[in-house]
Amino acid sequence: MNEKDLFDLFVTEAEKPFSGWDFSYVSDTGRMASEPMHWNYTSEILASIRKADSLLDMGTGGGEYLSKLQPFPRSTFATEAYEPNVPIARNRLEPLGVKVVEVNDDNHLPFDNDQFDLIINRHESYSVSELYRILKPGHQFITQQVGGKDHIDLNAALDANEDNGYSYWNLNYAVQELERAGFNITKKMEQFPYTRFYDIGALIYYLKAIPWQISDFTVPNYFDKLVQIHQHIQDKGFIEFKEHRFFIIARK
Repeated sequence: MNEKDLFDLFVTEAEKPFSGWDFSYVSDTGRMASEPMHWNYTSEILASIRKADSLLDMGTGGGEYLSKLQPFPRSTFATEAYEPNVPIARNRLEPLGVKVVEVNDDNHLPFDNDQFDLIINRHESYSVSELYRILKPGHQFITQQVGGKDHIDLNAALDANEDNGYSYWNLNYAVQELERAGFNITKKMEQFPYTRFYDIGALIYYLKAIPWQISDFTVPNYFDKLVQIHQHIQDKGFIEFKEHRFFIIARK
């Protein structure tokens, strides 16, 4: 198969549907892989979930991840802001006893003061003041965040706008914000692991699933640069870009 036909094949493969927050089409097949981090989010939260009587999972996506953490505390809620994900999450989680709540404003969450023993948050935005309001005194907020420098080298490779408006968002900023609100930070870590893509179709699939990375991304808009990246992958076997992740445990 010549290079043009191979490129076209991968572009066609990238048309596979994406739902919830499930990258298994490219990750489980090894077409996209990330460097292991110095911590594991699940290992960090699991013991706290088992001890909690009430739990909130912020930004549950389609509920794929949370569903794997059973058994849940007696009172378990999940929020989701992306409208297409809400029915997916409800169908998956509510039969398991989890109440899924659609939210549109981080500053006004539909929960009582001091409602939760534990709040977990994986790659979701949050309001520090609302976290403090709804978390019980003496209990924990645990989060893994995507930092503001996430994949800026990917944007550069495509000659896309690198200013996502969140360049300030890093471990130090988040820690200071939480401390000002009255939280005590008990654990914090930050890392810039790589993500590798082993074919151009996996990269296109990924970019279509995260439209906030390059807001005007389409294959025609970035065709020439995508062809160059495709050729690089064919020559080198893969291409890699740097993620930005940080982790915090904060106690009220």
